[in-house]
Amino acid sequence: MSPTTLSAARPPRPAKPFYSTFGFQVLASMVVGLILGLIARQMGPDVAGNANWLSLTLATIGSTFVSLLRALVPVLVFTAIVASIANLRELNNAAQLVWQTLLWFAITALIAVSIGIALGLLIQPGLHTGVSAEAARLPSSSGSWLDFLKGLIPANILGLQASTRITDGSASTSLNFNVLQILVVAIVVGVAALRVGPAADTFLAFNRSFLKIIHKILWWVIRLTPIGTIGLLGNAVAVYGWDALAQLGWFSGAIYIGLALVLFVVYPILLQANGLNPIRYFQSAWPAIQLGFVSRSSIGTLPMTERVTEQNLGVPREYAAFAVPLGATTKMDGCAAIYPAIAAIFVAQFFGIQLGLQEYLLIVFVSVLGSAATAGLTGAVVMLTLTLSTLGLPLEGVGLLLAVDPILDMGRTAVNVAGQALVPTIVAKRQGILNQEVYDRGGSIDALDVNDAVPA
Repeated sequence: MSPTTLSAARPPRPAKPFYSTFGFQVLASMVVGLILGLIARQMGPDVAGNANWLSLTLATIGSTFVSLLRALVPVLVFTAIVASIANLRELNNAAQLVWQTLLWFAITALIAVSIGIALGLLIQPGLHTGVSAEAARLPSSSGSWLDFLKGLIPANILGLQASTRITDGSASTSLNFNVLQILVVAIVVGVAALRVGPAADTFLAFNRSFLKIIHKILWWVIRLTPIGTIGLLGNAVAVYGWDALAQLGWFSGAIYIGLALVLFVVYPILLQANGLNPIRYFQSAWPAIQLGFVSRSSIGTLPMTERVTEQNLGVPREYAAFAVPLGATTKMDGCAAIYPAIAAIFVAQFFGIQLGLQEYLLIVFVSVLGSAATAGLTGAVVMLTLTLSTLGLPLEGVGLLLAVDPILDMGRTAVNVAGQALVPTIVAKRQGILNQEVYDRGGSIDALDVNDAVPA
């Protein structure tokens, strides 16, 4: 099976005016959001002490965009994973590809967490902070290895969880989904469908059709990214301003230095070591990386990541359809490696707790094996509590860092998405199935080309 038949090269499209591209529109929206956020913060609260109209508008726009992404996540994860497992039967070396994918997930996570530990020890953010001990508080949600293992067992086939909150004598119930449980259910269903054989062909055909429909709907939501960016970034600036960043400047700087080292140093070295041009990689993967930055959701970015991996980077569709959805739920170099490593060291330094070699090895262990706990949806807080509980560090330390979490999560998710496209590209190259012609072309898919949004 040749790479050409798996990922047919497409003729280059005529260049669009720069102002009509997705990238320019997102960048322009970030500038607008920053300006509006500063204006909203300068306006201050209204006469009743509530948030002003501009802050409320920005918050509503941002939360609506995120809600639209979250609404599609459960069915997207299920259908994508089932379809990806079914596609593996079309590859001759499926077992080798799965093993290589998991191995490179672990290798890149190990490198990322090592960088995080080194930066934490070098910069010592916990000793250079303006945040007070009064800010320390227990997180509203936390993770532990027992919860993680119990979470692998689905409570129901839909992975839904109900929670009831009583406020001022009235009860309100909300439904949430557990992405990890949905992932487990999807893997079991996908493997069972393969074992059933021809009897499952109708189900798999329906699943593929349903996945295309979900992709199309999600692409409509992605087209709203410039508007959502204004709300998300503007609200973050209006709520947090520069005060929180000033208090946690050393910590925030350490996180972004670590993210930059992984994204712009480690990844290019790995690409170069495998005979791939790093510049071509960034040209091709940048639309997905950029969308991950503003959306803060690896799963919400999944269709774009899968598309650039296949059509821009030259990874065969049958393999990309497996590796990218799996990576979107388990491959988190930003959220599950760099961030918990630096944050754990910050908490230890802040509370005056000495960490030894055993604790640092535990940080590495948690980061490499516990990535699935982040579940692809701004789950770094859960990952951090999992790390702190494993090390025996105070969970109150999470409360010290929540003020800047949305700002940090943008960079974390961008690195997550970059890694989710990088690993399939490297594995495909090493297995000899990468379409080198497509990769060398260095194309740049624009997210607004919805006529080409859904893979055939």
